[in-house]
Amino acid sequence: MPLASRSAAHRVMSLEQWIVDFANNYGPLIYLVILVWTFLEGETVVLITGALISGGAVHLNVWLLVLFAFLGSFGGDQAWFYIGRTYGTPLLKRWPTMASKVEWAFTLLRRQENLFILSFRFIYGLRNISPFIIGMTGVSRVKFVALNFCAAVVWANTFAWGGYTLGKVLETYLGESSQAVLAVLIVIVLIVTATNWFRQRRKNASAAATAAAADAVNALEKQAESNRE
Repeated sequence: MPLASRSAAHRVMSLEQWIVDFANNYGPLIYLVILVWTFLEGETVVLITGALISGGAVHLNVWLLVLFAFLGSFGGDQAWFYIGRTYGTPLLKRWPTMASKVEWAFTLLRRQENLFILSFRFIYGLRNISPFIIGMTGVSRVKFVALNFCAAVVWANTFAWGGYTLGKVLETYLGESSQAVLAVLIVIVLIVTATNWFRQRRKNASAAATAAAADAVNALEKQAESNRE
């Protein structure tokens, strides 16, 4: 396994151990941690916690995991939506490094607004910037709340129950080695997702460059026609 992958696997395993220690020492307070974590980001922690529940490493309820993951995810995206709606332009001027993500999000939003709102939290690298951009575009508050609610429900159930099911399968076939294998699988998923994200980013950058070049050519042609007249 490459060094970067081993490092990522170590971080995932450390996160597993941290969740186990915190849940066993502080019990239900772990749900509040998950709420805050998913408010900011958090599919990894939900996936791992679901797997730990299924293996009996932590005495938590998977339905409560779903609930708090939903509340965190839904609340975080609503917050970013209203921040974008109220302070979008001034904040973007302070974040010039976000330009590529902003352009990508705008492009996807223009192509299919409803589908993008339902799916952006599943797109690596766009989770937080997307509701911010959506808020800037003037999408109806009611529409965003409704679609964001549905998407957050699907997201929370997907990762909580996905982790739970994965944990059961690994526990059945691998026994004590299941947690280490889980860490490796999560790292693989993250690497594949990140790779696809970078490929899509390059593709969009190439398309944007082509469009800019076409616009430049059109502008020159118009200028030439104007000069001939």
